[in-house]
Amino acid sequence: MSLKDRLTEDMKLAMKAKEAGKLRLSVIRMVRANIKYVEIDKKRELSEEEVLDVLAKEVKMRRDSIEEFKKGNRLDLVENLEHEIDILMQYLPQQLGEQELRVLVAEAVKESQAVSAKDMGKVMAVLMPKVKGRADGKLVNTVVREFLNK
Repeated sequence: MSLKDRLTEDMKLAMKAKEAGKLRLSVIRMVRANIKYVEIDKKRELSEEEVLDVLAKEVKMRRDSIEEFKKGNRLDLVENLEHEIDILMQYLPQQLGEQELRVLVAEAVKESQAVSAKDMGKVMAVLMPKVKGRADGKLVNTVVREFLNK
């Protein structure tokens, strides 16, 4: 079952659940609308990878918003966004742990023959296809910088 089909089926289930699935229904509808918007913009159906990109972008936007809401002391909104992220994470591939990420970064550094922070672009070019949708970009960036600044 494709990711878009799974989102549609889960939306139907959330609609049937009425009260219990309101937040879930809202999040799924929002994601489906964003997927549709990108499809209209590109004038074609999205591949599974592109749908994953849309989902990852949604998670990233919410994480960025959480940081801003914490600064503004809006903990009610932070909690709501955390629930939305939990719902979205169910559709993304299993996230890499920090140790797994460190192994992949070490391989990418070796493969790209990077020696300093100036070579970060080379490392990221090798690494990102391997971790796309499976790791937070900020964490990837931090770990790569750590490796290159040793």
